[in-house]
Amino acid sequence: MAAAKNKGGLGKGLGALIGSDIDLSENHVSVQNLPIDSVYPNIDQPRKTFDDERLKELADSIKESGVIIPIIVTKTEKGYLIVAGERRWRASKLANLKEIPAIVRELSGLEILQQALIENIQRQDLNPLEEAEALQKLITDYDMKQEEVSTIVGRSRPAITNILRLLNLSDKVKDLLLHEEISAGHARALLPLTDSEQQLETAEKVINEQLSVRQTEKLVKLIINPRKEKVKPKENATDDYLLSIKSVEDRLIKALGTKVTLKDQNNKGKIIIEYFSNEDLDRILEIIE
Repeated sequence: MAAAKNKGGLGKGLGALIGSDIDLSENHVSVQNLPIDSVYPNIDQPRKTFDDERLKELADSIKESGVIIPIIVTKTEKGYLIVAGERRWRASKLANLKEIPAIVRELSGLEILQQALIENIQRQDLNPLEEAEALQKLITDYDMKQEEVSTIVGRSRPAITNILRLLNLSDKVKDLLLHEEISAGHARALLPLTDSEQQLETAEKVINEQLSVRQTEKLVKLIINPRKEKVKPKENATDDYLLSIKSVEDRLIKALGTKVTLKDQNNKGKIIIEYFSNEDLDRILEIIE
């Protein structure tokens, strides 16, 4: 079966690079053992962070079994630029390998970025912020529209828009997301907070109190639209004020001969006069008249 063409199949992932249904053992593609020092990482690689512990585990596996899946590179004047497989290359260096199996492809700058992004997305290796930065690079550096990016990476346009919104976070909150101290859901919930310090303070509260995404959304809404608590007059009333209210009530009780309650708030209120029978009501009315 023929290998995939270099410029075909963008958006179909790693298979577009090495061809679908390829059996490497039958040499359908040419795998070369390259000097490991001739291979170098792509500074535009979407993935920026590598877990040291997982990298060491992979290095131990490579010492035992070697590199099972070849990395994919493209030839440059400097050597061989990694298109897919930087983690395997890093682990191979940790394992002190002198050579690494690789498939060499002729690719343009755009194809390199596309394929690196696709591979990481399919492997679910990218942090949401790394993915957002890579998608933005496609849009900015290659003058792409969100619809084109959506087609390339196999995501809906709303999903692309949602991911790109993460770039509006403050730098310190981005760092929390990059180091997985908050999730992408928490990060999106913080976006309505436009003040950087307020956004960071809220993010730290989310971390410290281990708030869920739903709780974070409610917290942000409360920060933006704080509830105005109704203060009961008696809670803030002075002793003199309370005495004056009681004095008026006592005067009315004495005049009407029944229980009277005075409710005052902000210089207005109501007087509640109690009666216990129709005769009692008639008596009170006669006094008032």
